[in-house]
Amino acid sequence: MYVEFYSLGAAEEVTGSKHVLEIDGQSYLIDCGAFQGSRAEADRKNRDFGIAADRIESVILTHGHHDHCGLLPLLVKKGYKGNIYATPATRDISSLIMMDSANIQARDAIYLKNQAQKKGEKFDWTPLYTEQDAIAAVSQTIGVSYNRPMYIGEEVNLEFYDAGHILGSAIAAIKIKKGGEELNILATGDLGRKGKPIIRNPEIPPIAPDYIILESTYGDRRHDSTDDALKKLAEIASRAAKNKGKILIPSFAIERTQELVYYFHTLVDRKIIPEIPIFVDSPMATNATTIFQVHPECYGAEIKEAFIKHHKNPFGFNSLHFTTSVDESKALNDLSGPFIIISADGMCEAGRIQHHLIHNIQDTNTTIMTVGYMAENTLGRRIRNRESEVKIHGEWFKLKAHVEEINAFSAHADYFEMLEWLKAVDTSRLKGILLVHGEKKSQTFLQKYLKENGFPNVEIVKYGKTYELTS
Repeated sequence: MYVEFYSLGAAEEVTGSKHVLEIDGQSYLIDCGAFQGSRAEADRKNRDFGIAADRIESVILTHGHHDHCGLLPLLVKKGYKGNIYATPATRDISSLIMMDSANIQARDAIYLKNQAQKKGEKFDWTPLYTEQDAIAAVSQTIGVSYNRPMYIGEEVNLEFYDAGHILGSAIAAIKIKKGGEELNILATGDLGRKGKPIIRNPEIPPIAPDYIILESTYGDRRHDSTDDALKKLAEIASRAAKNKGKILIPSFAIERTQELVYYFHTLVDRKIIPEIPIFVDSPMATNATTIFQVHPECYGAEIKEAFIKHHKNPFGFNSLHFTTSVDESKALNDLSGPFIIISADGMCEAGRIQHHLIHNIQDTNTTIMTVGYMAENTLGRRIRNRESEVKIHGEWFKLKAHVEEINAFSAHADYFEMLEWLKAVDTSRLKGILLVHGEKKSQTFLQKYLKENGFPNVEIVKYGKTYELTS
């Protein structure tokens, strides 16, 4: 048995996860995500796929975030005919993400064409894929529940365990048995955290892995405690209420939005903050909340108790409003504060959040609150870094709004939480840890930290470099 591993995305960077296991000449793709960053760089990286579609035996999808599923329609468009394995919730969420991405690309093509025509320039950009390609990718996705092992290739067995990252997220346990040899690999996808309010804690797979492919997004960071974060959230909301200000929260439509709604609901319920109108201005977030409601198998005990046994909806209360139409979204710009807008995209690279920023970023009575990871070269990173001016839709805007950062709402484990999870895993067979999905600085810190805490064989994965995995 000969097994190799290499990465075609999210190697020494975050976003664009595409990792390959070569097992006796057959290729298994773990995630097929889109790179997010500056438009030109993202377009170049996403079009350069790195592997022929007809070489891939099966695809394992760990969860439905864009940077893990966003290029599946392109893979199918390029000729991939095989199965895509994902949990049922991930299948539903990735369908939503891929269709939304196709719509955004179609709109971007029209916008960019019009801009080029105004400038008298040539326009030759085309979307990576269409809605039909996204539908085709969904049709090839097989729903596999947690803790239900199944063969995805010759003597290759896959079992999903809850990663505790977003609804339906999974740690992929891959067991290869050939010619009397056995090799166990754990691919974490994005590893979540204990104590999140909606979904369950990350599971400890009951196998002894030979290798762990470990994400490292927050490899050099510790998150704030939830109590501290709630206190800060209450302070920001109370200030907005007093000053009749606005709070803009760029947030991913999946998990983060629902979690924020839950926390605001909790603060109002406890009478810590007054009821402030909250607008979830994202059709995808609205649809995603519906998906949450039909996947109670992913809930943590507290939500299951409230939602299923007592029929309390943790995602809905009197001051919460979902906007769907463009006209409803535009109307928010004419409203006086105080109110809160939660809107996608989480890194401010697309979507309605950009329009809200255009109207409010120069207002000193506005607060922009970042609640998750912002990749390098994104608008969100520039705002989080408090650059004096930022470019949105080709125009420069002065950043006069307050910028607040709360790390406790991140769905990624920090370095301490990753170590805690690793120590709970049976490492009796462990030969190595391969770090992916992290910036170089984070990975260098995490590599040193893990070595100091009893994990000597930790390697930072290089793009395209092949690593032999021995049984």
